[in-house]
Amino acid sequence: MNDAAPEAAPESEAQTHATSLTGQCLLESPLLNKGSAFSEEERRELGLLGLLPPHVAPMEEQLARTYENYSRKQSDLERYIFLASLHDRNEILFYRLLETHIREMSPIVYTPTVGLACQNYSHIYRRPRGLYIAYPDQSETDTILSHAPSAGDTRVIVVTDGERILGLGDLGIGGMEIPIGKLALYTLCAGIHPATTLPIVLDVGTDNEELLRDPLYLGWHHHRIRGQAYDDFIEVFVRSVQRAFPHVLLQWEDFGKGNARRLLQRYQHQLCTFNDDIQGTGAVALAGLLTAIAVAGSRLIAQRIVILGAGSAATGIAEQCVAAMQLDGLTEEQARATIWLIDRHGLVHTGRQDLDDTKRLYAQPWTHGAMTSSSGGHPNLEDVVAHVHPTILIGTAAEPAAFTERIVREMARHVQRPIIFPLSNPTAKSEASPADLVAWTDGRALIATGSPYPDVTFANRVIPIGQCNNMFIFPGMGLGILASGARFVTQDMFVAAAQALSACSPARQNPTASLYPAIEDVREVSRRVAIAVAHAAQHAGVAPSYAPDEMEKRITAAMWKPRYVWLIRQRQHSY
Repeated sequence: MNDAAPEAAPESEAQTHATSLTGQCLLESPLLNKGSAFSEEERRELGLLGLLPPHVAPMEEQLARTYENYSRKQSDLERYIFLASLHDRNEILFYRLLETHIREMSPIVYTPTVGLACQNYSHIYRRPRGLYIAYPDQSETDTILSHAPSAGDTRVIVVTDGERILGLGDLGIGGMEIPIGKLALYTLCAGIHPATTLPIVLDVGTDNEELLRDPLYLGWHHHRIRGQAYDDFIEVFVRSVQRAFPHVLLQWEDFGKGNARRLLQRYQHQLCTFNDDIQGTGAVALAGLLTAIAVAGSRLIAQRIVILGAGSAATGIAEQCVAAMQLDGLTEEQARATIWLIDRHGLVHTGRQDLDDTKRLYAQPWTHGAMTSSSGGHPNLEDVVAHVHPTILIGTAAEPAAFTERIVREMARHVQRPIIFPLSNPTAKSEASPADLVAWTDGRALIATGSPYPDVTFANRVIPIGQCNNMFIFPGMGLGILASGARFVTQDMFVAAAQALSACSPARQNPTASLYPAIEDVREVSRRVAIAVAHAAQHAGVAPSYAPDEMEKRITAAMWKPRYVWLIRQRQHSY
């Protein structure tokens, strides 16, 4: 590691890191800066004497002071800005604070608050982080990648073009907050060293007219580049990444539905890459479904699954379910027949001529279209629920309150334990509130949501609401991929991740518990997911072979901890 990336160790171990940085330059290096925690010896050695208040404050004192300041903030956006500023000046303290208050702060650094930060990016901008590759600069992409803060150490890239940010749409360069937040979770949840991570935004313009009219907008003031010109730009980017970082894991994030799957399919066999919106969402949803189905005393292959939405998230969930059903004995065709997708035009069926290739895979035979349509057009969600009697209802369409009382009560009439996952986020986009779902099903529903919700009290019992949060999957995926040396990412690796996450669910031991683990357990969950992913990669032949105990040791050893180390001055050698 270079100056930007000291290796950390348990606090009980004495460890030193040599740095050539001194004085103010050292204080402005977020991965080395310890602020008031620098010892008296370090201050003299590193030219810090007089640059800091004289009192040496240990980490615990810094945490108390920082949390006190954080608690004074009056809004989530203010809290986000506060944490971002801490991230920019002292990364170790930032991650230690998140670790200490993970339940309270993870919704601030990521969903749902990150959506608000994306919307206000150009107005709250303080300091650059990561790389910005604008379409007019594509000929200089190699040079831009060489400017990465720790170019030689980069192991994980999260990249977006900002076209489909959460359920908020095209936010242009504001999408940069998504890779930053995702990579923060890689470090927080799975211990990926922050100096090895690189957020990138590909600025191909924006079709958000409000942003284009905003004089403070920091992105390229141009409508989105599309078609062949867009594809050529992506090709330039990918080839540059391969040259600069031949062993990197590249994660695609929040690309529009016209590009997300297409880009994944084009490049998934050319480099180590995956799309979290498609595959990560699919795996984390599958994990919750496997647990809920076990609680209900059934099997995945016996389900009838209705999904509101037919975009990246919906088809990703469908794909993971199909892959898991195939492992349970169904053919691919039989598995797809258990899934009904509903897009903005209605049921996806074979009688429609407007389906893309992916939707066509899940098109129900038009004999099912004989169901009554209350709208006079293609059957809508209410029609499908009344006809299909689903055991599972999932929302990914960002249509607030789409799961109405009438629809939910109709579903609950035909199944003892209805499984309902309103997954759209942020919270304002959720298809239903858990409290309503519990009430409308007389407390029988098994529920998970995309955004965090409080527990629900019903009939003198407390019903915990698990969050179907990708942070339970993608950090562990990344850790397993890097520790195993996987060259590519396979579908089976995601199914293995989902099964490992489901095995961690407290509902496996207590059916009244949450379908997902407590957020405080995410590092151990990520470790177990990583182990499962690494073994799946080995089984698929895309990673070198290691003995099981050796792989577990590699994964555990790879998990960085946010702890201060002793800094010494790097001496210049004279010859």
